Amino acid sequence: MEQIKLTNKQARHFILLKQGLMGNYKFIGEQGVCDYIKQAGCIQFDPIDVCGKNPELVLQSRVEGFSKDMLYKLLYTDRKLVDYFDKNMSIFSIEDWKYFSRQRAAYGRNVRSKDQIDAVIDEIKAIIKEKGFVSSKDVNFNKQVDWYWSPTTLSRAVLEALYFQGELIIHHKKGTIKHYFLANEHIPEEILNTHDPNITQEEYFQWGILRRIGAMGMLWNKPSDAWLGISGLKSANRNIAFEKLHKEGKISKILIDDISDEFYCLSEDKPLIEAVLNDGEFIGRTEFIAPLDNMLWDRKLIRKIFDFEYKWEIYTPVIQRKYGYYVLPVLSRDSFIGRIEVVNDRKSKQLIVKNLWFENTADSYNCLYEDIEDCIERFASLNNCKNIVLECKIER
Repeated sequence: MEQIKLTNKQARHFILLKQGLMGNYKFIGEQGVCDYIKQAGCIQFDPIDVCGKNPELVLQSRVEGFSKDMLYKLLYTDRKLVDYFDKNMSIFSIEDWKYFSRQRAAYGRNVRSKDQIDAVIDEIKAIIKEKGFVSSKDVNFNKQVDWYWSPTTLSRAVLEALYFQGELIIHHKKGTIKHYFLANEHIPEEILNTHDPNITQEEYFQWGILRRIGAMGMLWNKPSDAWLGISGLKSANRNIAFEKLHKEGKISKILIDDISDEFYCLSEDKPLIEAVLNDGEFIGRTEFIAPLDNMLWDRKLIRKIFDFEYKWEIYTPVIQRKYGYYVLPVLSRDSFIGRIEVVNDRKSKQLIVKNLWFENTADSYNCLYEDIEDCIERFASLNNCKNIVLECKIER
């Protein structure tokens, strides 16, 4: 079997070009949002909004002209995208709905407090049909039932159960409040009723592995957070799937100088590999990267290839944090050069730059201050901030 040999620099360039984080922007406007998500399979959702929610931060670093309204429109007006479970809670193309029928069926079989939920499902569906869309506050079933995270109201449990099973989708969100409506009235029939193309569990595992490799650009056959959401995938299944995909020529093995591990890319990305092998220099960019960015789904891999260790410290006790609550990696050219903590103060409409940490001495990055300032200004624009407040020193 063919093996691709890359230097460390070439491996970085391949990943960054695949991600749309090097060279001129290849994802532009609304179509660019759809194109990137189609390439990545999904982007991970998280509701915490310090300087933008995670999917917004993923897209701002890749999509020229991106705004928060753009993603909202594609989700809740145009319905080209949908919120559902892939790698945890995610956003993906509505065209991929068919691939998740086994997850929806599993949720239906295993839902918690099933008897209490089943007793009122028809009544709640009738309420939704009458009102058009509802949140849990619009459905007055306040009895407490056992639920996944903690006891909750029957209203919320039923709506979430129907959402997990794919009978409801999100109509819109107001803050963190989800408003649901009936999937069969709003997803086109040719999408809603298409059978899952993955007939066997083995096909499903192969599809999931290809999807995750495409999301990161390059992956290894090791335990990884990148595999989250591929239901039932264990190391034995993963080994079999990798071997079959490689034998069938769907993935290509990559060896990187001075790294003993083997990596894999999609074979369809060979033209990008050729470009990296034939052209040693690409236009570099400076971008702030989301904490749950697709590129960071396997942080051990990033440490191995980019020599950068990143921990999202949001769940780390304050006294144990090395950096801060919501800190973003700073990518410049083909390296992670530091971390930045920026906060959107909505009351004052100010973007507060709380701190900037460089990986090496600040003098090493004198030529990048203008690029960093440009990123800060773009973040201010993304968050509709009128002013930028520097609580740390940014020198030239």
